[in-house]
Amino acid sequence: LYDNQILKSSKFDIPIIAVGNLSVGGTGKSPQIEYLIRLLSPHYKIATLSRGYKRNSTGFVLADKNSSALTIGDEPFQFFAKFSNIHVAVDGNRVRGVHHLLALENPPEIILLDDAFQHRKIKAGYYILLTTYDDLYVNDFVLPTGNLRESRRGAKRADCIIITKCPPNLTGEQQRSIIEKLNPDTHQQVFFSFIEYDKMLQSSVGSLAIESVRDQRKILLAGIANPKQFFDILYKSGDKVLKYPDHHHFSEKEILEIKDLLGEQLIITTEKDYVRLQHRLPERQLYYLPIKSAFINNADAFDMGIKNFIKGYK
Repeated sequence: LYDNQILKSSKFDIPIIAVGNLSVGGTGKSPQIEYLIRLLSPHYKIATLSRGYKRNSTGFVLADKNSSALTIGDEPFQFFAKFSNIHVAVDGNRVRGVHHLLALENPPEIILLDDAFQHRKIKAGYYILLTTYDDLYVNDFVLPTGNLRESRRGAKRADCIIITKCPPNLTGEQQRSIIEKLNPDTHQQVFFSFIEYDKMLQSSVGSLAIESVRDQRKILLAGIANPKQFFDILYKSGDKVLKYPDHHHFSEKEILEIKDLLGEQLIITTEKDYVRLQHRLPERQLYYLPIKSAFINNADAFDMGIKNFIKGYK
């Protein structure tokens, strides 16, 4: 209906960049949003707008000092905790959310829409489509046969396509082979990124080098869509591995069960899980592993494409 203009999309007089995917979860949207924040926030006033998945609030909420992962969702709260110079907002009705942001006393100059590739009520100015290296959308099918939210034809709306979670040593020949499979339109640039894991674990009480705890027995906990890489980085024989569903909200019973397992061990989790577990488990034992999205090559071309879109926006 949107493709045939039977349903109309709202447009705004501000650059809006939408980041999303065709598949269900786990493509690395949060690290990509954070990459854009780092790229743009030194030069522009930025806001992120998410729906706030699994939050216990409703309507439009602008993050403030009273916000938590429960009130705005784990990923938006992660943005808020890491970047003090941006607006972080949630609203299931993104059109209303944009209107609220633009009505602020200090409104943003650019809005980043998180997980909004299928949110057709807003016509973004620039669409970034993510697909993972080991689960390309061209090899998948629409639910329930596969994991796609919509047909592969939806990829035609993208201005650029990023293959995420690639091996860092992916060769040029392998990249060209994937581009051939995707068969992008002439206007679509294709980029390859990987998850860059920090060498230091972080917590509210300080930091620890991964190598200093690698041989210790520890608990590894993840409640994200595809935690394999996280576990592969940290796991040592004898470690206890705890897996939970994506965006999992931990009950009091589960927290007690984790504490019973904990003893004097460290518990290492993902950044997204940390914002849900902080203040509920012993601070001196709870650490997370920071990650960033990094491009294998052509990062300058990606950055320039984003900046040119913003400079040329009318």
